[in-house]
Amino acid sequence: MSENVHCKVRGGTGFLTLDRPQALNSLSLEMIRALTATLRAWRDDPAIAAVVLRSSSEKALCAGGDIRFFHAVGRSTPQGGSALLDDFFSEEYALNHLVHCYPKPYVALMDGVVMGGGMGISQAGSRSAVRIVTNRTRMAMPEVNIGFFPDVGGSWFLSRAPGRLGLYLALTGLTIGAADALYCGLADHYVPEAELPLLADLIGSTAGAGLREAIATFARPLKEEAGHAELQAHRALIDRHFGHRSVVEIIASLRSDDHPFARKALAAMEQRSPLMMCVTFELLQRAGTLPIADCLRLERNLARRAFEHGEVIEGVRALAIDKDNAPRWNPPSLAAVTDEMVARFFEPAWPAWAHPLRDL
Repeated sequence: MSENVHCKVRGGTGFLTLDRPQALNSLSLEMIRALTATLRAWRDDPAIAAVVLRSSSEKALCAGGDIRFFHAVGRSTPQGGSALLDDFFSEEYALNHLVHCYPKPYVALMDGVVMGGGMGISQAGSRSAVRIVTNRTRMAMPEVNIGFFPDVGGSWFLSRAPGRLGLYLALTGLTIGAADALYCGLADHYVPEAELPLLADLIGSTAGAGLREAIATFARPLKEEAGHAELQAHRALIDRHFGHRSVVEIIASLRSDDHPFARKALAAMEQRSPLMMCVTFELLQRAGTLPIADCLRLERNLARRAFEHGEVIEGVRALAIDKDNAPRWNPPSLAAVTDEMVARFFEPAWPAWAHPLRDL
């Protein structure tokens, strides 16, 4: 068991508490293994009626995967073929599948920062799952900012967001709050952070049948303190600009619009990896018709290709290692991205029978 994951059972409810506050609960391989082992054990334990995922810190539920680990291991291994990296992504995506398909009520308290890998362990797909946001929620899938793509099941839940909202979130990597998370279908209920202890008491005494209904009754209407649904206010603009057939066309469309919201989206995209924006665009087109297991298998293939290419190593260097915020993207511009470059990411890295997620 990991020292950064605490497990407690109360009144038939299993509480999983992430406790790595100095890293905003960024997931290590050890944490992934602890979460997987506990969720598998509780899944088969008749004494456990429900599971709650929460944090020991008010700053974050989980800020994602441990990108410093990605950089260190990826740099030390030619073409990104490290066994440790393979283990990390294979086991993380298997955990995402376990969460998504969990047969018991699964409650994610998405208080504070919830990004990347944090979304992967929060976006459970079963009917009994409950995703709760607070006035402190800061949610994003910012992978294109580090030369990667929205993984951990992001291709599945972003491609199913209303209209073109998922593509907007994937290509800009921008952060949203509680109101927008609810509007995008990435959360179910709003609870003020001050009332989370009361919610925990409720969950601990209502595990099992009726839990989802009890939480729905407890949850509060969105208040001004939770922020406004900016994406809802600009939905028509998002659907218009992000409804084009390529990243190049989206950028051109945004450049023709002087609206501040369009300018903000454009400014974000101009900082992202041109290649990985194009890969992300193609990923979401494909994922919209795939079940979750196939989405995760596709993402696993792309993760291998991303480290072979090296774009993610450079992105992490610029953001988290040297912190110069001046990544040298390869290629450096959208004009230089070819269809062949994008297609390379989707070429199978393993035969189907050898795929690390073949048993999902």
